[in-house]
Amino acid sequence: MSAARTAQRPAVPSGARVAPAPPETTAHDPVALWASAQVAALNVDHAPEYGSPAWSALRSTDPRRAVAVITAAEQWRRHSAREAWLDRLAEDDPAEWFRIVTADANAQARRIAPALARRPTHAELTARRAVRARAREVTAAPGWPPVAIPGRPGWWRHLGSRGEPLDLPHNRPQERPHRDPRDGPAGRARDA
Repeated sequence: MSAARTAQRPAVPSGARVAPAPPETTAHDPVALWASAQVAALNVDHAPEYGSPAWSALRSTDPRRAVAVITAAEQWRRHSAREAWLDRLAEDDPAEWFRIVTADANAQARRIAPALARRPTHAELTARRAVRARAREVTAAPGWPPVAIPGRPGWWRHLGSRGEPLDLPHNRPQERPHRDPRDGPAGRARDA
């Protein structure tokens, strides 16, 4: 580069941040090094995203416009190169391809595994919801109507005349024979 061209290039101010080449850029990637040099030479701290309304509002001579175009082109080139590399890797070494494409998911799984291990399992939640007490036996009570028997549609538990449970296919109360209050406990009439 001649001294005249070097003098025309604006110097980078002392407080300006020059973006270094990305980590995947190496000395054998001249296109990435050229793009990085162009962005550094334009001496722009921040450029809007290419194609955004802010980018469209810039004048055509604004260096931020060129920085956005160069950055977008370099990102697309790297994306396309990575996709092509992954396609070749999938054909040549499927196990390595799978390891690479699932690396982020594996890292996320390792990060959330301790929190998931502290959560109760489906079996533990089911056990917590299980009924611990046995169901109470269906019983008919004096003075109450007959009770429907679970699992036997149409059958009702009645209370018999001697207090015994009777299962009948209706819910009409059991008719009791009329007893004279003068009757004794055995139901015999007293002598008058």
